[in-house]
Amino acid sequence: MLQKAARVTFCYPSRPSGQRTTKGADRLNESSSKTTNGSPAQAGDAVIEVSDVRYSVGGRVIFDGLNLTARKGRITAFMGPSGTGKTTLLRLITGQSYAERGSVRVFGNEVSTMSGKELFALRQRMGMLFQNGALLTDEDVYENVAFPVRAHTRLPESLIRQLVLTKLHAVGLRGAARLMPAELSGGMQRRVALARAIVMDPDILIYDEPFVGLDPISMGVICRLIKQMNEALGITSIVVSHDVQELSTIAHDSFLLSSGKVVASGTPDELHRSQVEEVRQFMGGLADGPVPFHYPAPDYFSQLLEVES
Repeated sequence: MLQKAARVTFCYPSRPSGQRTTKGADRLNESSSKTTNGSPAQAGDAVIEVSDVRYSVGGRVIFDGLNLTARKGRITAFMGPSGTGKTTLLRLITGQSYAERGSVRVFGNEVSTMSGKELFALRQRMGMLFQNGALLTDEDVYENVAFPVRAHTRLPESLIRQLVLTKLHAVGLRGAARLMPAELSGGMQRRVALARAIVMDPDILIYDEPFVGLDPISMGVICRLIKQMNEALGITSIVVSHDVQELSTIAHDSFLLSSGKVVASGTPDELHRSQVEEVRQFMGGLADGPVPFHYPAPDYFSQLLEVES
């Protein structure tokens, strides 16, 4: 007779002694009060502050008066329909692009005025999970995870091995250390990319569309890992996505972007109860509403009947 398989768990190891962590009691005591128009709910605990930002590409305005704050030790979700600039916002935060107006501050420092050396140091404090995983296809799983450590440190190989295997164990893939990315499923590749993102023990962990293309089981695993790592490490997590259901299970604070600014902010429950039409359309997945499906264009029939010169 077949026996029931043992439950597989994903436990993130605690930080080595001497490293900073956030106490669970402190996190539980944090205020969950609603933010208004993207402004911070509490003073003094902001890790990322975006203030009155304007940014455009090729004459098309992406942001105009954008305000939002990500707070220490919390999972913050940036949501919005496709094309609202969620990934562009990450580029502003990481210093890959600069705002035309306004301020983007990380750890209290203005990103646009940082030197190359300062910007490099800032990025060392960030971990990034890209949309497609962005694994090095010619390197195995072990070397993919080891890559940031080799690039940024001079640690001995024995310690690098310990770090890599610890992070792979955290995402349930220690046994896949010598497999190539092509031998992994999409969900497994995303978990390897997550192990690489946390191998340097970052202060900020950024997830760009982490749920795209995942089956329900893999999606559940990723959601659980995001939550567990945030609680175990006390880091600040930024999740960019339009998957309302998944974000509702993990996010502490949510910002809904539309028309170049924050149209609503608060807890996922507060957004679900919002009576603002744009918020109701997005949270409910409604086809009809103020957010149009079609990109602005001339009248359809007039354009069809036009004769090209």
